[in-house]
Amino acid sequence: MNDHLHGWLKTLDEERLTRVLANRPDAIAPPWPRRLDTLAQRLGNGSAVTAVMRGLPLPSLEVAQAALAMGGRVDLEALAGFMGVPEAEIAPWVDLLFDHALAWPDDEGLIRIADGVARRWAAPCGLGEPLTHYLDSWTVSADALRALARTLGLPHGPKRHTIAKVAETLSDPARLATLLERAPDGTGRLLEEFAWEGPARDVDGGRFVAPGSPEKWAGDHGLLFRPSWNTAEMPREVALALRGPGYHPPFTPAPPDLATIPVDPEAVDHLMTLAAPHMVERCAAMLENTAKVPLPLLKAGGVGVREVRRLARDTGCDEDETRLLLEICAVARLLAWDDSAGGLVPTEKFDRWRLDDAAARLRVLLSAWWRMERSSLRRIDGKYGTVLGDDPMGAMVARARRAVLGVLARLPASTACADRAGLVGSAHWHAPLLEQPLLAECAPAVLDEARMLGLVAYDTITDLGRALAVLDAAGDENDDSTPLVENDPVLVECSTRALASVRRSALFGADLTAVVTGPPSAELAELLDRAADRESRGAASVWRFSPMSVRRAMDAGCAADDLLAELAEVGTIPQPLEYLVRDVARRHGEVTVTTVACIVQASDPVLLAEIAGHRRLGRLGLRLLAPTVLASAVPAAKTLAALRENGYAPVPIEDTGEITVRRARIEEPQSGRLILLPGGRVAEFEQPPYSLFEIPPDPREHAQRLLAVDGGAAQQNGRTWAVIGRMASRLPTAQQSLLGFVVDRGVRAAIRLADGLTATISHGELRSGVLDAWCEEAGDYLEFPLADIVEVRGAYA
Repeated sequence: MNDHLHGWLKTLDEERLTRVLANRPDAIAPPWPRRLDTLAQRLGNGSAVTAVMRGLPLPSLEVAQAALAMGGRVDLEALAGFMGVPEAEIAPWVDLLFDHALAWPDDEGLIRIADGVARRWAAPCGLGEPLTHYLDSWTVSADALRALARTLGLPHGPKRHTIAKVAETLSDPARLATLLERAPDGTGRLLEEFAWEGPARDVDGGRFVAPGSPEKWAGDHGLLFRPSWNTAEMPREVALALRGPGYHPPFTPAPPDLATIPVDPEAVDHLMTLAAPHMVERCAAMLENTAKVPLPLLKAGGVGVREVRRLARDTGCDEDETRLLLEICAVARLLAWDDSAGGLVPTEKFDRWRLDDAAARLRVLLSAWWRMERSSLRRIDGKYGTVLGDDPMGAMVARARRAVLGVLARLPASTACADRAGLVGSAHWHAPLLEQPLLAECAPAVLDEARMLGLVAYDTITDLGRALAVLDAAGDENDDSTPLVENDPVLVECSTRALASVRRSALFGADLTAVVTGPPSAELAELLDRAADRESRGAASVWRFSPMSVRRAMDAGCAADDLLAELAEVGTIPQPLEYLVRDVARRHGEVTVTTVACIVQASDPVLLAEIAGHRRLGRLGLRLLAPTVLASAVPAAKTLAALRENGYAPVPIEDTGEITVRRARIEEPQSGRLILLPGGRVAEFEQPPYSLFEIPPDPREHAQRLLAVDGGAAQQNGRTWAVIGRMASRLPTAQQSLLGFVVDRGVRAAIRLADGLTATISHGELRSGVLDAWCEEAGDYLEFPLADIVEVRGAYA
């Protein structure tokens, strides 16, 4: 099949080839192909074809399926007649298949469907294999074929002539109707079930050998074939004849009607500017909380309901927001598992994230949600799934999210969807490979999550949501960085506008309250949350200062002057608030608590003074708490060993004595070092020092390069080993063989040259004593003299 595709590619002009490459960026991903035959191999790759089909609308796949039902090679006129529509109606959808290299015209002008598309449907339009598949099979002997012809009243002749006559007879609805007049009772109902609900069905194998039964009669007349004892299949021609001349495959050229209502664009923008900063602020608060109290995981994986509710209560979020933000942060690599902390804690990426501007922080969250392969608010049998648990639907949930938001993005501006069923039907039309029950299950969750993120308001898409919905390069859940999404210019502009209305100042009252009339910035919310208790949120947020809240800020290390200076930057401080802060600061620290690992006691103060001043015991961090009590910074066992090494004779005592000091070692959790994967699995995570991403390939540039290559310049098969054996004389035989696989099969290998340079190469070609291969370090094709290659070893991805 690649040969047919290659032949079609050679007939394309620059404009058409550019269109194909623009629709199939997978075909020109690095290492990009240098010849049309290599391009044909990529375009025909089965998994790539399936990925492309996911993005095509329903009519194009209906046309492809109908063409496959006709044999996979058909002219446009016959295809239009089979589908019962004019040629002009299906021509645009056929061109769409051509533009994606899922079909192409062959030398005779017939439409040929790609093998990868054919493998998607085992029974296109519910039709089975053609009659020739059964009659020309080794399971049908010559005697059986003669018996079938005799039963149908056909003359016996050469095998191929007999097969053609049998197929012609059983394909004719009139002849088949005449044949069925002599059939036993129940045969018509049996065959109708196979024609409309087949082509393969479970049967009772014994009835196919019972004289006089409808099953045996149908089998004797070639209407049903049994590949196994309890399974029967109906050939394609028989099913079409039974369906009748009025049957046409389904064709839906337009999406279903979607009821809409107008909405006020200003109200939509207002809700967007409230929701977006709120989620950024609550995300920062949630991550700050997990830094103090690591979030444990269940043994079966995921975060338990009790922990979710506790986190929601501590951060002032509702439970749904907490579920959503936890999963977004895990995908965004802001939250990860840490062994030493025994739970989920913020990563080093969070430290950089909170230093970014608010719009950049929002884009990180949106990018993670866009590629997240789970739905936080999706209900299965009326219940939510486990937060960060494994979802078997995975990637299909992410595709359903994009399909639903894509439908809203196609609506005119200031138009809201008023029909959830119509929304699901329209999403299925644009993404037909997704099952409608899954879309119906995911759609309410998608809308609720998008509403929280400021992407949807009043069931209409906001400007921020529209900018996100048009982005196709979302990556998958395990991508460490998706700069194509986060750095998209339109999304940058919309996210900046969504956060433009945040308030960076507060109104302080004499009643020790602070009021923010609008969405507070993350920095302002963090400051007020640190020193006051939030009493309300919404269009306006209210905080109240109290001795306990101010002391909480000072416990976190904030001095009175620093706190007052920070508050003065966001508003005018009334005298009662300043008095409160000064009074709490005066009393703060009257009582101190010291953390020690163990204590050393002695009845002789002189002896303890000697031990405290001993130079070799300096590593113990000994401090004099009382004339007869020393505090040590290391555990009791190590303190005992150090004292004994230096000539003292200490003895351990139990905690039941008069002086009881319990060990209280408090350590700040380190940044998360492991990535949480679906199902509670973890993987090592190393954050790159800076973001790297490849520039998207230019389809027109690649089209020009491919068309400029002379087809006759391709390497001649069979000469690889001879050339390498003669020119790469520094390599042992085994390494010469590996280098040959780089040329013939495109495998990856690491090479070292005589001057010490190393490179990882693949997809090589031999040209006049040099190896022209893709170099991963350079990101381009380079030439390596065969005589200079001194070592070749395998390189595994």
